[in-house]
Amino acid sequence: MNSDLVDRATADVSRQLEGVQRLGVAFSGGVDSSVLLALAARALGPSRVLALLGVSPSLAADERAGAYEVAHHLGVRLTEVETHEGDRPEYRANGPDRCFWCKDELFTRIEAADHGLDAVAYGENADDIRRTDRPGSRAAAAHRVLTPLATAGLTKADVRGIARALGLPSADKPAAPCLASRIPHFIPVDAVKLSQVERAEAALRRLGFGDFRVRHHGEIARLELPIADLERAAGELREAVHTAVTEAGFRFVAVDLAGIQSGAFTRAARR
Repeated sequence: MNSDLVDRATADVSRQLEGVQRLGVAFSGGVDSSVLLALAARALGPSRVLALLGVSPSLAADERAGAYEVAHHLGVRLTEVETHEGDRPEYRANGPDRCFWCKDELFTRIEAADHGLDAVAYGENADDIRRTDRPGSRAAAAHRVLTPLATAGLTKADVRGIARALGLPSADKPAAPCLASRIPHFIPVDAVKLSQVERAEAALRRLGFGDFRVRHHGEIARLELPIADLERAAGELREAVHTAVTEAGFRFVAVDLAGIQSGAFTRAARR
């Protein structure tokens, strides 16, 4: 079944990219952009596709390394695009539209660089376009960035299935929004907060946690974990979790009994 899905998706993406000689893929190493990169490489050939990784303090070092792993696996060249969203007051203000300014910065930097591209695409899927908490998609539309996965009607489940069928290193990788998403809206984003979150999350990954968020509330770190991990975090690993997070610069550590909540800050700000 998944091999049929891969073939159909490849054919659909090939049709969408007809006439494109060189494609840039806004690439994070997450499962969506990894599948887009893989399908584009199958459609055009790896030498005609360029992975473009936005690099700034909001990108965790673990995510950067993972992106290189996927690109190497696919035989696609990866180029880093240094972005400076932190210089934009609208981004630092951290309103619900923060992601718009971040993506606008990325696509503006890509356009300004001389990569010899005919088009740029990014990994929005068919489920994403139904959500109202993704202002980054407006920036993509403003820059005429292609959305081959969404246009093909590929859902998140489809994307996961394709990733597994292709054996991508990111196939089972949890969603990993940028570090700024851990800071409540209207609390200014700065490099210190981003570093605290990155260090705490890296330490928790070393303890064996996978899908989680460390939300930044000043001196308090609020841990969002899958329900299945709550008992372990508050039980056998309680001291290790406390140490891992406080050594990252937080004074207090709280475990949120509601579990992990993707996009919680943006949805709350829109109510």
